[in-house]
Amino acid sequence: MISTKGRYALQVMVDLAEHNSEDFIPLDVIAVRQGISKKYLEIIIKILVKHNLLKGMRGKGGGYKLTRKPSEYTVGEILELTETSMAVVSCLKSKINICEKKTHCHTLPMWEKFNQMTHDFFFGITLQNLLEPQQIN
Repeated sequence: MISTKGRYALQVMVDLAEHNSEDFIPLDVIAVRQGISKKYLEIIIKILVKHNLLKGMRGKGGGYKLTRKPSEYTVGEILELTETSMAVVSCLKSKINICEKKTHCHTLPMWEKFNQMTHDFFFGITLQNLLEPQQIN
């Protein structure tokens, strides 16, 4: 399940993509437009800035803006930064499956396939696609 942190991170990124310009957009403006508390947004934006998805500037005329074009961000990369795990089942949370039932689990191949489909789905959608929903199939 995608947490509010992941959903709000996407909302922030879509908001900035929709209002993409050379200007920095103040946190207050984003918070009001998206109906998200400024305090919670600060936590989310800090993660996005730390990983260079956003650029921040303090002071007068400060705020946040994208570091790349909206078409160069995927939903998957945003969610991976804000979610503890994107795995569909707990045994796939780490890259190395250490489940003791791995060798005789009949459902593991199904979960691995579903996990890959989920990954491919989210990494196949860009912020630009979200701005033009008819592009999402």
